[in-house]
Amino acid sequence: MKVALYVRISSDEQDMANQTMVLREWAEARGFKIIEVYQEEESAWRAGRQRELARLARDARLRHFQLVLAWALDRLSRGGPLAILTIISRLGQFGVKVISHQEPWTEAPGDLQELLLAIAGWVAKMESKRISERTKAGLERARAQGKQLGRPPGRRDKRRHWIRGIELSTRKSENFVIVQGDTLSLKDWRIKHEATP
Repeated sequence: MKVALYVRISSDEQDMANQTMVLREWAEARGFKIIEVYQEEESAWRAGRQRELARLARDARLRHFQLVLAWALDRLSRGGPLAILTIISRLGQFGVKVISHQEPWTEAPGDLQELLLAIAGWVAKMESKRISERTKAGLERARAQGKQLGRPPGRRDKRRHWIRGIELSTRKSENFVIVQGDTLSLKDWRIKHEATP
């Protein structure tokens, strides 16, 4: 049987070779012929960015393989049960089945597989939500401890702009305008400037 491998990592700390090696061994042990390995290096949350998944769907439509082996269903999508079922259903329209190494029940027959896929998709969505909540809580704690979040201020933040001979500061901490040597708040300058005919 002709198969495709779909591998996705969502962070730099993960190694695609780990998933690929196990899936290759799994396919070879079953006597499958690997036609293509689709390797995605971007997060599933970046909508429309899963180029390899789109290429896999196109090749499935062209009937290049009958089976897709994935490390886990959450590699296809963490968008919840509907997203996972949509991908699997779309591939199924082309006669392609999806089997997950981590979820052996994906080989279950008929309606049982659909039910189990829906449950697995929901679990993946909940896990992703918990990760997001923990990340937000960590950022809030860091903010409460006075740590600066985001990129450090750079040269671009200290640059000054000149408009009709008036120096405008672009630093958030310096919300002022220098007019002929006098320093005004940007708000006061706008009021004075708009009142002047």
